Formats: sequence, C-alpha cells, structure tokens
Amino acid sequence: MASELSSNDQEVEAKYRVGDLDQLIAALGGQGVVLSGPSVQDDQAYAPVGWSYGMSKIGVTFARLRTEQGQHLFTVKKPIDNEMACLEHESVISDRDAMHAALVTMGWAPTVRIRKERRSGSWNGVSVCVDVVDQLGAFVEVERVVRTAQSGERVQAELDGLVRSLGVDVERVSDTYDSLIRNLSAAEV
Repeated sequence: MASELSSNDQEVEAKYRVGDLDQLIAALGGQGVVLSGPSVQDDQAYAPVGWSYGMSKIGVTFARLRTEQGQHLFTVKKPIDNEMACLEHESVISDRDAMHAALVTMGWAPTVRIRKERRSGSWNGVSVCVDVVDQLGAFVEVERVVRTAQSGERVQAELDGLVRSLGVDVERVSDTYDSLIRNLSAAEV
C-alpha cells in the first residue's frame, strides 16, 4: 500500500496483539475479509546514527530493508503524530547488500532484524495485515492512507473502532515491531 502514497499522504495504522489467531481470522472472514496466503518478510530496521531506543521517534526518519518472495524493498518512514502515523516512501531495489552498505555510508545504523509471516487483505477501504512475528507472536494491523492534513490520531480512533467491532481478544500496542523486539531483548539481559 505504501507505493500508492503521494507526497501529501501519510500511512496511519493501528496494531494489536492477538489473543486467539484462529478466532481473529474467523471474525475477519465473517466480515468478508479474504486474506492472502502467508508470505515471509525479512526486515532490517535502521535509525540515524545518534538516535537510540528510548528517544522520541516523532519527526525522525527511519529506514527499512525488506525481502519478501525474492523481492527487496527500501522504505523510509517519518512518524508525524505518533509511531503509527507516518510519511512513507518505498521503492524496489535490486541489491539488498549494496543498499545496506549505502545506508551505513549515509549515516544510518542497523537496529533490529524482524522476521514475520504475513497474510493481508482489505476491509471497507482499510488494509489488514495478520502477522506472526518471530519472538513476539500474533498481531493484526489495520491501516489507511490519508492526507497529511488529517489527524493521524483521529484516524487511529476510527481504525480502533473497526477492530473492536470484531469482538475478539486483542490488545492495542503503540510500539512498532522493532521497538517491541528491542524491548524484549533488553528485558532478557
């Protein structure tokens, strides 16, 4: 969906830890959501040198290299209202290793590696992703592209209502996967 963003758009999402994955998938199916087959995404997150976990992400540009089904994507995200409301730009690249070297040369530091199995679909104009993330478990993300003038927090409240209408056991989380993995790793030390 990110490739559809214009310079006047932002991607706004809400993310939830899922208590019962089968119940969630059944509830989505009951709403007419057809999920794709599972696909593995291997992501490497990057932050500007000098930024570290615990610092605000608002207004800071982050990068990601993703490999999925043999295709490599380079993404930059800049949180606006919060970590889940971002300006985003994405492009296919041919050489992940070369892009990694370029990012490091430009002053980015690799932070966290994220591996997940993703199934996606759409629901009333909203993109739905059901993820099983290594180390973290099952999640559902719902996202919508809106104009940057729109309040990301208001859109997130609408997305929250949509997810809550499913009547399944979910816990809303405000952290991105890289932060959740980083927090888990820090707690284990």
